[in-house]
Amino acid sequence: MPRPSVSIDRVFHALGDPTRRAIVERLSRGEVSVSKLHAPLNITLAAVVQHLQVLERSGLIHTTKVGRVRTCRIEPKGLTVVERWINDRRALWEKRLDRLGDLLLEDDDQV
Repeated sequence: MPRPSVSIDRVFHALGDPTRRAIVERLSRGEVSVSKLHAPLNITLAAVVQHLQVLERSGLIHTTKVGRVRTCRIEPKGLTVVERWINDRRALWEKRLDRLGDLLLEDDDQV
């Protein structure tokens, strides 16, 4: 089944929660089972599963189930969408700041 395209709104919503950010941080070190993800978190296993569902729907992680073990891993495409969005904003502001710098240099030359 093809995965839907990653939505920037869903990604930011998913990353807006500190527990989900902690999960993403842990998964950035490598694949891990849901039970190992649950261990250090001070929430129920059911709550961890709900957080994982939000992260998976956002495109930030992917889960697979083999037997009774569900394993999670980072889905780089979700992070790429955020990176692209941030880089676009940065490029826009750098252009604006460059233009402001040019205007200030022109003013200095006229004084």
